[in-house]
Amino acid sequence: MAASIPRSYSLWRLIPLVLLFIAAGAFMLSGGRHYLTFASLSQNRELLTALVARGGGLTVVAFVFLYAGLTALSVPGAMLMTLASGFLFGPWLGALYALVGATAGASAVFLAARAGLASLADRAGPRVQRLKAGFREDAPSYLLVLRLVPVFPFWLVNLVAGASGMRLRVYVTATFFGMIPGTLVYAGIGSGVGDLIAAGKHPDPYTIFRPGILLPLIGLAVLALLPVIYKRWIGRRREAAHR
Repeated sequence: MAASIPRSYSLWRLIPLVLLFIAAGAFMLSGGRHYLTFASLSQNRELLTALVARGGGLTVVAFVFLYAGLTALSVPGAMLMTLASGFLFGPWLGALYALVGATAGASAVFLAARAGLASLADRAGPRVQRLKAGFREDAPSYLLVLRLVPVFPFWLVNLVAGASGMRLRVYVTATFFGMIPGTLVYAGIGSGVGDLIAAGKHPDPYTIFRPGILLPLIGLAVLALLPVIYKRWIGRRREAAHR
């Protein structure tokens, strides 16, 4: 039988998360997703470059807020926004602005999930409790792996991290640094978008899964897991010594 929500739990905690879901649904139903395509970027490239040239720092702030907002809504389009960032601001600054926007938006989802789901997870069964405790104990390593190797959906990682109740500082640090390699890849591709448009080509959305890029990311992920593996190994040796 499914466990009921404890009386001590307030459903008001779910409001931020519900509002994000409603806003995301409104964005998708209103056709906002049609602007998050390479064709739209190609059609508006001259307008966008002119805005950047005239707007200066205000354009950067607007872009970061837009990226953060789209990330908070968990709508598809992160790759395109990173490409656009590289195209508009260059590979290095573009990657930095994309990282700041993505981290800020992901943090909003994390905080909403932590407010609404962490308390529920505390009242779940023992298996969920063990998973939560293990994830939170080694949060930096696990989160770095999940960010480095994009196997799981970005929005799902945000929700799971929030439900685990990990500290915001740990979440922000692991998210920011874990996204650096992938962001640099797509911002670098974005810096050459003008040439792709002129040649009538589209960027490859699966670039990051090419062996030359994915294998080094997997190597970094393994390095990030080494502290966890070492801790588990030491723990088992101590348990064996006390038997």
